[in-house]
Amino acid sequence: MYKLDQIRAQFPMLNNKTMQGKPLVFLDNASTTFKPQCVIDAMNEYYSEYTSNSHRGDYDLCYKVDQKIEEVRKKVAKFVNCEENEVVFTSGDTDSLNLIAYSYGLDNFKKGDVILISQLEHASNALPWFRIAELTGAIIKFVDVIDGRITLKNVKKAFNDYKNIKLVSFAHVSNVLGYMIDAKAIAKICHENGAIFVLDGAQSVPHIKTDFKDLDADFITFSAHKMCGPTGIGALIGKNELLEKMSTFETGGGMNIKFTSKVEMIPLPAPNKFEAGTLNVAGIIGFGAAIDFIESIGLDNIHEHEVELSKYALSKLEKCDDIIIYNKNSNSGIITFNRKNVFAQDEATLLNSKGIAVRSGQHCAKMIDDVIDTIATVRASFYLYTSKEEVDIFIENLINGGDILDAYFFN
Repeated sequence: MYKLDQIRAQFPMLNNKTMQGKPLVFLDNASTTFKPQCVIDAMNEYYSEYTSNSHRGDYDLCYKVDQKIEEVRKKVAKFVNCEENEVVFTSGDTDSLNLIAYSYGLDNFKKGDVILISQLEHASNALPWFRIAELTGAIIKFVDVIDGRITLKNVKKAFNDYKNIKLVSFAHVSNVLGYMIDAKAIAKICHENGAIFVLDGAQSVPHIKTDFKDLDADFITFSAHKMCGPTGIGALIGKNELLEKMSTFETGGGMNIKFTSKVEMIPLPAPNKFEAGTLNVAGIIGFGAAIDFIESIGLDNIHEHEVELSKYALSKLEKCDDIIIYNKNSNSGIITFNRKNVFAQDEATLLNSKGIAVRSGQHCAKMIDDVIDTIATVRASFYLYTSKEEVDIFIENLINGGDILDAYFFN
């Protein structure tokens, strides 16, 4: 049984009210998630009881921090089923994708090579490749998207159309439409054609079981803050043989064996060679606590809860003639919509006046207007602590919320 009341009781943010004094209904979980008390406590414990740097001292506090970091690395490896030496701590999904782009891309792409992405991608999984193409002479190409989805047929077509695809990088789940790709099958197609496959897991790893070895992607990236962890920490999961061959992205303390006045440097083995400077120790510890929390609930249970809420909401919204839904068949906790003849940000502002937090605009996926033929949308996204009552409040205010101008004149 999904013990929602017990889960919600662990989130201090759910006790807050909005600036207008209304109960907070938070439906922007695809952007970030609230933190349970256990994550907050774990980070506070580091700051109050054993603050120290890592790999910097021969004393007990430093040793404890070193042990804690490696404990979390083991937790991350178990969470996504990879080896410990395949877990690189980064500041989040954007940092991870840039690391791949610069450390792998600069060494392996040349003029005329093709990088295949989609028009669904978040800026984090588009702009690093734009930049690498500019620097190397590689070419950005886009897979055909049908009804908001990337199909295996069109991935195969892309490999037939573009004979020199060296790397494919897709989101596992679209942050706007919530559709999931068949990552395992796409990885197989990529490898049969000699291409590397990068999987942006920002919207999938926090919601569904992710098996790095089974999917056989070459890299997976994700952020802790989208899975009840702190901001400023995430992970790059990469096949160790690729990580070892890649150049360092950032250099500095903690990532090298030695450097000399002969202007030479020997990096540590992966993953440490990618972890230059002072690590976000508190963030790593909070990351580990978030994994423990999610595993105590179960990813299958979380996904089932989100899909149930989404289907319930859609069953109500589909009856509204003036609501345009862009992802009716998405098997996720993301619902993207517009009200006819109402600008997305006006609708979001009206909902905010009722205490409901949703996202509006382009959601950092600024090429998606080529796919859904609209410049901006409203997105409601659910997570493990979202209640049916909150969904009812959202739907009631969406349908009967009043004139959008009221939002600009509330007390």
